[in-house]
Parts: sequence; C-alpha cells; structure tokens
Amino acid sequence: MKKTLHVLLLLALFPLLLESQTSKIDQTKKGWNFGALPAVSYSTDLGFQYGALVNLFHYGDGSRYPKYDHSLYLEASRYTKGSGLLRFSYDSDRLIKDIKTSFDLSYMPEQAIDFFGFNGYDAVYNKAWEDDTDPAYKSRMFYRHERKMWRVITNFNGNLYKQKLRWSAGLDFYSIKMASVDVERLNKGKDDSKILPSIDSVPGLFEKYQQWGIFPQNELKGGTFTAIKAGLVYDTRDFQPNPMRGIWTDVILYAAPKALSTMDKGFLQLSITHRQYFTLVKEKLSFVYRLSYQQIIAGHIPYYALPLMITTQMKGAYSEGLGGQRSLRGVMRNRVVGEGIVYGNFELRWKFYKTRIGKQNVYLALNGFTDAGQVVDKVPVDFSTLNLDPVDNINDYFAPDAEKLHWSSGCGLKVVMNENFIISGDVGHAWNKQDGENGIYIGLNYLF
Repeated sequence: MKKTLHVLLLLALFPLLLESQTSKIDQTKKGWNFGALPAVSYSTDLGFQYGALVNLFHYGDGSRYPKYDHSLYLEASRYTKGSGLLRFSYDSDRLIKDIKTSFDLSYMPEQAIDFFGFNGYDAVYNKAWEDDTDPAYKSRMFYRHERKMWRVITNFNGNLYKQKLRWSAGLDFYSIKMASVDVERLNKGKDDSKILPSIDSVPGLFEKYQQWGIFPQNELKGGTFTAIKAGLVYDTRDFQPNPMRGIWTDVILYAAPKALSTMDKGFLQLSITHRQYFTLVKEKLSFVYRLSYQQIIAGHIPYYALPLMITTQMKGAYSEGLGGQRSLRGVMRNRVVGEGIVYGNFELRWKFYKTRIGKQNVYLALNGFTDAGQVVDKVPVDFSTLNLDPVDNINDYFAPDAEKLHWSSGCGLKVVMNENFIISGDVGHAWNKQDGENGIYIGLNYLF
C-alpha cells in the first residue's frame, strides 16, 4: 500500500490560506516567480521516494499577467530501490517570434510499472493474485514489469488565421527498455513475510505473454524510435492553465518511420482531441469536457509503444493510458490498451476561495469529474496458437468480446498560486472491479 505525504502537505496549507483576507485584489506579477513542492512517499515494494519539483515562471514587465513569457519546470525524484523520474520541460510563446515552443526531456526508470494485457476487459484482471492476504495469491508483482524510458518531446505551433487556427509540428524521440521485475533487488531488506517469489517460480503476466508468443520476438526487450508529428490546432481558450471559456481542438498525424527506429516496420497514427470550456458562474464555476480518439492507420506499432498518447502540450510527466492520472482517474494505470482508443472526461470546476498570501495571488478550487474510455480497435491475439502452460486456464486470462466502456468518477482539490502554479489532488473511483477500486493522484495542473 502506497502512503503519500503530499496529501498532508495540501491539508497543511488550509489554515494558512484561511487566515488571509479575500478582499485583497490580485497583484500583478513581474519578472521571475516560482512554486516548489517536495516529493516524499513510501511503497512497500519500491521503498522511500524523495525529491522535489520546481516550476519557474517569467512574467516579463507584467503587462500580460497572468500569461507568462517563459515557464521552466524541473522534477527529480527517486525511490530507494531504483524507480525514479528526472524531467525538464520548457514552454514559451516568446522564445521564437510568433511561435509557441515547448520542450520536454525525461528519464523514467520504473522498477514495477503496471501491465494488465491488451484490449481492456478482454484481458481478465484477478485481484486475488496480487493480494498477499488472499489464499489465491501469486505475487504482488504479477501485473508488473520493469521499464526504463528516455523521452524527448518537442512541439511548435504558429498562426494560420487570427491566432485561432494554428499549425502544429514536432519531433519525439523514445528509447524504451523492457524487462521482468528485478525481484531480487526489491526483496533486499524485506521481512520474510513480505518476500516476493522469484520470476522463475511464479512468472507474472508479462512473462506469460512472452511465453505465449503474444509479443513479437524482435520487440521483447523494447526499442527506439523517432516520430514526426504535424497537424492543425483550433484554440480560442481565454487562459490556457485553467480556461473559463473557449475551444481547444487538435488533429495530429504521428509518423514513426522504420529508418528512424529499431522497428521492422514503421507506423502512422491519427489523434483527434476536442476540448470545450463553458462559464456557468463568472470567474467562479465552469463546466469542461474532453473527447479524444487515437488510432493506428498504417504499419505496425510495437507493444511497448501502445500505451503512449499523442499530445501537443504536456500537462504532466506521463502521457500514456488509458487508465490513471492523465486519462481515466480511478482506473488502474494502462488498464485499457489497444491499437485504437476513445475516451472522454467531463468535469465541473469551482473556484471557491481567493486571497493573497504575502505577495502571492492564491485561490482554492474543487472539481468533480466523470471519465470514460474503451478500446475500439484491438491488438490481434490468436488464441489458437497460444503456447499455454498446462497449469494455465485460458479463461483466467482472456474474455474475448468483453470489452466495453470503462467508467470512473471522483473529485479533486486545486491550490493555485499566481494562476499558473497549480497543485492538483484528485481521488478517482472505478465503477467496475476489473478496473481496480480507487486512485489518489497528486501532481501539477488541471487534466486539460
């Protein structure tokens, strides 16, 4: 069970905020301002997490406030048993004249990332197998594997018509290494009651997919690829970090040529995402929604790239799913993976308290949400050729044609400084036990 101290940090801010006076008006910000947050948590298997994130904003002479000229973000955190995150990102519409520029460089070593198979409900999830208090227990790592990923994402967009219709282009680079969980490393320092079984004695789902031949041999250990993306963006948002009105729609083609990869074939994907924002009470309450469709339209996408989601603007460290903090909150991370996916997010946002602390403009906001998504184009799995072990029952792993909409709902709290530094806490609940139960997410920024 993961225990996070971020929640305590958010709660600790309340008394300080409530002592301030709401009658104070916003103070225009100039020059550099920053927000910072520690990263401290504990996981039975991954160990202690330690680190911090810092987001710096440059507002220039303040004439555009709350819009910023430059944003620089740095996050560094690590678990004592090897997982971690190193990330630097930059965003600006002033670096290149008339061009909005964003850049993200990340290294993400993960000792135990979720893997539940392909095609959503077509892949059966058995909670008892990872519950060490259940008689049917296999391993807490049964639905996990190791992944080490380097990622470089660049996005550029410029005006085509009245600053509303814009072109978008960029280059992405991924280097992804896939492996089994290093159980021996995770077992160091554990009590006998918490020792994980070896992969040889109790293979997880990742190892079984290898044994059954679902993963192509040339993809087993991962690979590298460079992708070229280009498209159109229609954007009428009044303020990007938390719009109260407007539309943000993008249509993107995402091409990863064979010549720029270790793949046997390249692939081409299409992504269409529409977001809309409505003011219900001026400056206080808004309704927002996002609808998205992502589909492979040519070539073959390797299994290790299937969860990656195409975006023209990174809102957090991770952009993959479906399931988890950036897509279906409350549904287990990467629970819904296929060659074509659709999803939607529907959210009410209420700014219920506004004040100043020192020289900083601060407001508190609540959000309630419902998320939904499913696979619409499945990863091909030929059940007739699976090399099943005699102890395996195919019905324990596969339920063909079971896929349908995955639903979740929940609520969240936002603590916002100077309109741009947004500490976000969301709690989501999955409607179906096959998707898990609850998820708690602490990070930065609104979902979209």
